[in-house]
Amino acid sequence: MSDDFILDTDDLQRRMDGAMANLKTEFASLRTGRASASMLEPVMVDAYGSMTPINQVGTVNVPEPRMVTINVWDKSLVGKVEKAIRESGLGINPQLNGTIIMLPIPELNEERRRELGKVAGQYAESARVAIRNVRRDGMDQIKKAKADGMSEDDQKLWEGEVQELTDTMIKSVDQALEVKQAEIMQV
Repeated sequence: MSDDFILDTDDLQRRMDGAMANLKTEFASLRTGRASASMLEPVMVDAYGSMTPINQVGTVNVPEPRMVTINVWDKSLVGKVEKAIRESGLGINPQLNGTIIMLPIPELNEERRRELGKVAGQYAESARVAIRNVRRDGMDQIKKAKADGMSEDDQKLWEGEVQELTDTMIKSVDQALEVKQAEIMQV
């Protein structure tokens, strides 16, 4: 068994990349004082008896830097879309204009910027934890192989490879957080 063990580092990489992709999605939903269609991605609307992403009930546009519009396709859903936005915690007050919902994006004050920076930090920490969990899974596989007769040299080699992958991913999480916090604090 000792020579047969091959750790699936591609699987570990894929799972860590998934944590990174999730972090980027969460960062995109943070409001930075500029309008962006991605800030509405986490908002779900109760449409036709099921929770539906907002971009599946209307067209989301950014006509100007501080305005997002949603052109709702079904008139009967306008009220539900408006309610979903109000209850989403985005801190935006929707304005109705027929089937078009306008979302003026207010300036962020210093206190709100700091809060968003902390939220970004929490998102980054969640991503780090997810990456460390993947690392732990890899290390457990190596320990199991060691118990099945893997040499100590092979064990050290594989552990080094898993640790290097982990360090690289944690570093990219930290860099993404730095960029996002700079973007949030930019006036």
